[in-house]
Amino acid sequence: MATDVLIVGAGPTGLMLANQLARRGVSIRIIDRHAGPAMQSRALGVQARTLEIYSQLGIVERALELGTKGNGATLWAQGRRMAHVPLGDAGSSITPYPYILVLGQDDNERIMGEKLDELGIAVEWNTELLDFEQNAEGVAAMLRLPDGSEQETASAFIAGCDGAHSAVRKGSGIGFPGEAYEHVFFVADVAMTGTMVPGQVNVYLWRRGFHLLFPMRDKDHWRIVGIVPEELRAQKDLTLDAVLPSLRSEAGSDLSIGNCSWFSTYRIHHRAAERFQEGRAFVLGDAAHIHSPAGAQGMNTGLQDAYNLAWKLALVTQGKARPQLLETYNEERLPVARKLLATTDRGFKLVVSDSWLASLLRRKLLARIAAFAMTFERVQKIAFRAVSQTAINYERSSLSRSLGRLPGGPRAGDRFPWLHLQLQADGPVEDMFAVLQDRHINLLAFGQAAPSPDDIGYGDLVRTWPVPETQPNEAECKRVGIPNPSFYLVRPDGHVGLCGGSIDSPAIARYLAETITLIK
Repeated sequence: MATDVLIVGAGPTGLMLANQLARRGVSIRIIDRHAGPAMQSRALGVQARTLEIYSQLGIVERALELGTKGNGATLWAQGRRMAHVPLGDAGSSITPYPYILVLGQDDNERIMGEKLDELGIAVEWNTELLDFEQNAEGVAAMLRLPDGSEQETASAFIAGCDGAHSAVRKGSGIGFPGEAYEHVFFVADVAMTGTMVPGQVNVYLWRRGFHLLFPMRDKDHWRIVGIVPEELRAQKDLTLDAVLPSLRSEAGSDLSIGNCSWFSTYRIHHRAAERFQEGRAFVLGDAAHIHSPAGAQGMNTGLQDAYNLAWKLALVTQGKARPQLLETYNEERLPVARKLLATTDRGFKLVVSDSWLASLLRRKLLARIAAFAMTFERVQKIAFRAVSQTAINYERSSLSRSLGRLPGGPRAGDRFPWLHLQLQADGPVEDMFAVLQDRHINLLAFGQAAPSPDDIGYGDLVRTWPVPETQPNEAECKRVGIPNPSFYLVRPDGHVGLCGGSIDSPAIARYLAETITLIK
């Protein structure tokens, strides 16, 4: 094969997959039919779970440097501030990044593109996938190169990160059911002052929809996302001036707008692919699912698709695991996409519906209910976990197994919690997200001896970490409900694969060989 994986599409999802595979030593080729990276984008919310992945990739500091931390949201209705939805306090014990980072898709692409360059991989722009065929041995693809010539290339697998009109999805015969919302939306980058709360996402609920105002990096720089009024939806060559009256009616007449650097209108679809894998072909990101922008979930979901698939592809292409491991990508990520599609669709319909009842709920009740609910710490944490994507789990996956019943704590399939532990009785307290590197499977043994890597038998791929009984460790375990004794086998993507009480080395070995399908 010319390469292990041909990645089609160099948007955020494709760049994430390319980075994760390249840093694991997988040979890749990444192509894109466009002339270069996106200059403007609608996606701009980077959630905590994505920032955790960025940290493992070594780019989180660059993202924080370019982005703006949104530590919550303020809801407005009828010209009044109705509710505040906090993020910082609610997520401070859950993740190192208890906020939403407002960072445009273009900047995310730039950061991941720079990292890919460091790894010695260049995106092949102006290169289009024309057709491909696959068999039991691999994938043969026909490409159109920048000079217009055609080239045939061979790879073991092909990954479609090529958007809603994915050539990989269509070429695989995978259906993409769904439909478009009837509304027309607009996005604008402006210099603006007004009543907006700085450093927060400001949500203006109005009689016929909403406006979202995102704080950007520069002073008085805001991005507006809103609904085009019904009477303007058919108008061609729409400008910001045309939608300003509806914005001012909700965000305040004293709104002062200076330079507008970008204005665009668009429609939104809600669709999910029938399956995410067809033989040696995979679809990820917008090629696999598109939905409303509610909750800033779309780009982040695509990045997690890539993170889920990458470690599995790496193990298989390098002969360390059997190909059936790849079937768990569809098994795990398709339910996540369908659930997200259903929840965002329901919420989105409420905030865009033109009916009098929805309008009443939106303006009179929704903000008040949110304000009351957010007075409870438990509700705040549940909301934060959902929006930040730290609550996503694979508990129904065939990779998620438990040896007996644990009385609390993380369950098989959960994202392993953020902990600070002493790995030596007299040693320093360490951030386990920094310790547990994502190119390994990590076995943590609480209150008991851990088997050595030699006992496990997979060399450096599986690392073991005994966690001694010290006062700081006991406090951390109590905080997240980890019982003593217990053990957790954490997958490279940070989710618990196997857990139980007392260490059972033969059972752990069987799990690695039969479930993860590792090859010695």
